[in-house]
Amino acid sequence: MSTIARVDIDASVRQALAEDLAPTALWSLLLDVFERRAAQRSPAMVRQQWESDRFVQPCAIDQRTLNTLDAHLLAAAANFEALELSPLAPLAACSSVALTSQNRIVSTARGSEIVSDPTNVLALECARRLRSAPGAVVKLTTSHRCVRAQPVPKRPGFAAHFRMFCLASAAHERKDHGFVAEALIEHIRTHIGALDRLEKHGYQFPDRSLRLLATPERRHIAERIASAVPEIPATLQTLEHRYYDGLRFMLDAGTPDGNPVPLIDGGAFDWLGKLTDNRRMVFVASAMGSQLAALLFRRVALIA
Repeated sequence: MSTIARVDIDASVRQALAEDLAPTALWSLLLDVFERRAAQRSPAMVRQQWESDRFVQPCAIDQRTLNTLDAHLLAAAANFEALELSPLAPLAACSSVALTSQNRIVSTARGSEIVSDPTNVLALECARRLRSAPGAVVKLTTSHRCVRAQPVPKRPGFAAHFRMFCLASAAHERKDHGFVAEALIEHIRTHIGALDRLEKHGYQFPDRSLRLLATPERRHIAERIASAVPEIPATLQTLEHRYYDGLRFMLDAGTPDGNPVPLIDGGAFDWLGKLTDNRRMVFVASAMGSQLAALLFRRVALIA
């Protein structure tokens, strides 16, 4: 059920705005509305929003720290092509293929949305490339500031906007789920390598552990993945979250107070099959909460 308050307007007007108006006509109408609203705002009103709106507050982490962190993470992902994404994505970039609500995303008046999850945008780019070259293997990475509209946990490091380091791999599936297994192993190893690299530059990620979650029919793939990364303790669990396509991994690290933090999350997704109309096209994505890493796991000043 939507958590957005419904405005009391005539049902025919709501129908026209929601469904009947052509997209270009709707965008033009909304742009006119926002232009009029902006004309009514005083500098004092803008200042008050700057001071109180969680969506516009600056990040709590120093920008130099984040820039250096990004450099180390991207260096660890040398086998992936690095993309600098636009701050905007097509409207419904997430909700059209994934189990998420558009109400959790900041939509714009121009038929687009602010990027809330870079992995969905990377899936779009993978689909574009594979439609023109179906036999290709696409491997992409990015570090991106995201904005999400859902309530924020009242815990250190969580905010309405935050930085994520992402990996994405896509290709036509091979026999015995060969590509998905290989891609997940590469993602896990790349993230482990990134943590190892950061530990040489002022970070500590103690008590690391790997959780592999799979549906019963894909448990054998999870077992194959676990055996391929013996350098980290792994546990196998049953996957119940329908957001993933049968396989998920989570990489945790311990904070000084001894509590494990789920720092890295990834898995297989069915998005590429939907975007290309080819169910044999498979997509693996993973992400690290890099802003969370800077806040909780940085021990000393970074050394370039």
